[in-house]
Amino acid sequence: QVQLVESGGGSVQAGGSLSLSCQVSGYTYSCLTLAWFRQAPGKEREGVATIVTAGGKTNHADSVKGRFTISQDIARNTVYLQMGSLKPEDAAMYTCAAKTHSCFGSNRFSWLSLTENQYTYWGQGTQVTVSS
Repeated sequence: QVQLVESGGGSVQAGGSLSLSCQVSGYTYSCLTLAWFRQAPGKEREGVATIVTAGGKTNHADSVKGRFTISQDIARNTVYLQMGSLKPEDAAMYTCAAKTHSCFGSNRFSWLSLTENQYTYWGQGTQVTVSS
């Protein structure tokens, strides 16, 4: 059972920066794909960024490319989302998600997805507010 605990949300002015963290436990960290999703009130959940923990391959949604960066600290079993040039439309509940892979297969080196239903485990989320 994978446990995900997010932190780092808060309020920031437009143009500012914020960094989110997601502490991962309960599974071999190097056999996971992790992702950040966000959901604003009245909107569907949107995939923001994803990373394969074995090797660090990443993908970012077009809406955040050049502004947000997903990264990891393997020693801390933690994935981060560094957000810059924040806009009011970035305000949302940000949630960390995980998909497990066999540690003996190849998917753990390449499987990336920004699709919500591909992920099994979810954190509780952390709120990001952006004021104009």
